[in-house]
Amino acid sequence: MEEVPHDCPGADSAQAGRGASCQGCPNQRLCASGAGAASDPAIEEIKEKMKTVKHKILVLSGKGGVGKSTFSAHLAHGLAEDENTQVALLDIDICGPSIPKIMGLEGEQVHQSGSGWSPVFLEDNLGVMSVGFLLSSPDDAVIWRGPKKNGMIKQFLRDVDWGEVDYLIVDTPPGTSDEHLSVVQYLAAAHIDGAVIITTPQEVSLQDVRKEISFCHKVKLPIIGVVENMSGFICPKCQKESQIFPPTTGGAEAMCQDLKIPLLGKVPLDPRIGKSCDKGQSFLVEAPDSPATVTYRSIIQRIQEFCSQRLPEGENLVGS
Repeated sequence: MEEVPHDCPGADSAQAGRGASCQGCPNQRLCASGAGAASDPAIEEIKEKMKTVKHKILVLSGKGGVGKSTFSAHLAHGLAEDENTQVALLDIDICGPSIPKIMGLEGEQVHQSGSGWSPVFLEDNLGVMSVGFLLSSPDDAVIWRGPKKNGMIKQFLRDVDWGEVDYLIVDTPPGTSDEHLSVVQYLAAAHIDGAVIITTPQEVSLQDVRKEISFCHKVKLPIIGVVENMSGFICPKCQKESQIFPPTTGGAEAMCQDLKIPLLGKVPLDPRIGKSCDKGQSFLVEAPDSPATVTYRSIIQRIQEFCSQRLPEGENLVGS
């Protein structure tokens, strides 16, 4: 997949499409013309649609396989345990949509009504949308270029009838490319609370996560904090902790201290997390006494506190 240049000046910059770093970018002509996402009429339509959504949270990581979808799913599960809280989970990983499997919704289909696409509801207060619901088989490959991916994300944001929602959680693919630029630009006018960035302890993951943090700064996306997944393994029998993925450079804790970004928590490995995801069940319910569940709940509480203290639209948040 074609990537946005590392030194992208941003679609709203005076140098958009004209800077040296723009050479070779697939979006160069669009940015230079001034006809980018900022002038897309869908921006206002999405802003209007999102008026019924109180909080919008993106789950990001520069590295694949670090547990973004697992975290997104359990953030949704945890928030929805309060039956008075309406939660929506949007999967924009177009090529690798795993949310239907993790949420136990494989085989479900999207229905259309006069008010738009209806999400698939796991509970009365937990709706889910994914391109996976639009495929005839979970094994079907989605072979799309950037513009078609962008169009699908626009349709998800504009045409899905979420209703009154307290939290919209957006699960993204790894990287800093088409899908990420699209969702940030389309939601910019609707105000995103911030991003939760997922990593694992080893440096090979942290290297890419630093790029994701740089992306957030460039597009002025507030950072709620970092979650370190697979942070040690606690033996269920002897309770001794082992480092399966050693934090050779200090892990997320050292990175967050260096970059002055909040560390929301470190989730230890628990084999039951993977089993719960494969069965489409909530790990928080399946293993309530696990140290990982305790950490998940602490992280969810911190995210709720961040969102409840957000500043008025257009102002920067602490940690951004």
